[in-house]
Amino acid sequence: MKQSIIFHVEHLLGIKLNHPRLVETAFQHTSYVNEAHNSKLVSNERLEFLGDAVLELVVSAFLYHEYPNDPEGKLTRLRAQLVCEPSLAYLARSVHFDDYIRLGKGELATGGKQRDSIISDCFEAFLGAIYLDQGLECVQTWLFDLMLKNHRQLLTQVNQDYKTLFQERVQQKGSVNIQYQVENQEGPAHDQLFTVGLYVNQVLLAKGQGRSKKIAEMKAAQTALNFVDEKGNYHVSSQN
Repeated sequence: MKQSIIFHVEHLLGIKLNHPRLVETAFQHTSYVNEAHNSKLVSNERLEFLGDAVLELVVSAFLYHEYPNDPEGKLTRLRAQLVCEPSLAYLARSVHFDDYIRLGKGELATGGKQRDSIISDCFEAFLGAIYLDQGLECVQTWLFDLMLKNHRQLLTQVNQDYKTLFQERVQQKGSVNIQYQVENQEGPAHDQLFTVGLYVNQVLLAKGQGRSKKIAEMKAAQTALNFVDEKGNYHVSSQN
């Protein structure tokens, strides 16, 4: 791993590391490890698993104290919005993590460094690494400064309702039939990837992918907005 990621974490993020190798591992995608053919290298998947749990704990505790009178259902929805893939990818980009992710040549060639799923996984892996290296308090402090103290602004910036925006735009000229259809579903039950197609009047306009149907639908609507002008006219992507 480039030494610059360690410099970045220690000098720009202000986290003095005891075991820098943990952070290096957090930025190693499976595709990079598979192509490296180095038995000493491991991917960031285990750290991602740990970081996901740490993230949910920290965010849950924060919301529990921040909203003392709100029911479980609202807290659950807020947490889901804060820890969803687009939110984490947005935060990771804000601290330039996407510059340091190591990918295999194939993944790199197909735009892996711009993919929210890869960037958000790296973010969670980084949290796992910092938890092991520095403990829970360090993770809490860092996440509070980066995410939680401005969480309302984050929710507004990241979790735009692209489905509503798309519907409002295409219906300017009258009623249209908008459908979201699952085109593909792959992966184990705990880590599924959904591909959803957005159809307007039975014509496929765009596709989106995500780890839930909701995220995939939102991604499809976000992409479809590129094919709709301000007056509600739309054209079919040549890729579909």
